[in-house]
Amino acid sequence: MAAVLEAIKRDNKQRSELKNLRDMGNIPAVIYGYNVENTPIYVSGAEFIKVIRDAGRNGVISLNVNGDKRNVILNAFQEDCLKKDIIHIDFLAVDMKAEIEANVRVELVGDSAGVRDGGVLQQSVHELTVTAKPDELPDAIQVDVTNLQVGETVTVADIKGNYSYQITQEEELTIASVLAPRQEEEISTGEEQEPGTPDNLEGRETTEQPNG
Repeated sequence: MAAVLEAIKRDNKQRSELKNLRDMGNIPAVIYGYNVENTPIYVSGAEFIKVIRDAGRNGVISLNVNGDKRNVILNAFQEDCLKKDIIHIDFLAVDMKAEIEANVRVELVGDSAGVRDGGVLQQSVHELTVTAKPDELPDAIQVDVTNLQVGETVTVADIKGNYSYQITQEEELTIASVLAPRQEEEISTGEEQEPGTPDNLEGRETTEQPNG
């Protein structure tokens, strides 16, 4: 059963009213999509956080707008760039019998064999687009990297058959890989060297994961 979130229609769209709503702990929002007109609303910030924690990022929510319940998913939200508070929400009304597309975060699981051998795990993709009915959308796509060795990659083709939903990206897309770091060579001690001309140059190349 979908979690219920209470919502109130809002008629006043002035900035001063939006500020008042936020100051009172509410979040301005809009609902649109299946069988519903674009409707400005607002919800309690505390209740929204509670419902999302229970339902998950892609979970179906029963949005009760002034007594009219609609099945929705969280389509998008905006955050304050400094405080990181949610300042606006887009709810997408859905037909529970029809498939939809949604972006789902990718979660790497397992202790990679290549990392245990000194490699560096790089996650190239942090979200994938999937097609499924609303109540079959996953909160995350878990990709097992336990057997990933140094120099190996895992692609969309490697995982497509593991789930009941369809991943729509091209099969060649790399999700994660284990890179081999450069070996450090220690400068021999006790040997005379001319200043500025070391026999060996120390260095390590570090690959940071992109921020998804």
